Amino acid sequence: MKTIVLGYPRVEEKRELKKATEKFCKNDISEDDLSAIMRGLRKKTWQTQQDQGIDFISTNDFSLYDQVWDMCITLGCIPDRFKNLDALQQYFAMARGYQDNDIDVTAMEMTKWFDTNYHYIVPELVKKTVL
Repeated sequence: MKTIVLGYPRVEEKRELKKATEKFCKNDISEDDLSAIMRGLRKKTWQTQQDQGIDFISTNDFSLYDQVWDMCITLGCIPDRFKNLDALQQYFAMARGYQDNDIDVTAMEMTKWFDTNYHYIVPELVKKTVL
């Protein structure tokens, strides 16, 4: 019999990704540093599944912030106020807002996932949104 898991928990044992993204947003680490941490965490996840004898390793279950928001970005649902930011700045600005020099962009609304303490970003769809 072959084994598979449909996904893997996103929160690491020591919350490494959360700490790394917070450091990135404070400009304490570079985009390259954040990318290296991301690669290491994905590799660890895959290795853990392999070590446990899982035949088909789950993929595409990693997100820097929010998988609902990742899908919105994939579909191009990016509000105009974020369009002038670099890709990674844009990604986090939508969740946290962004202030720098003359730029002051407010974050998008968040709401609870059912009755859990998990919050996700609420997509902003307007008439000109094309999916």
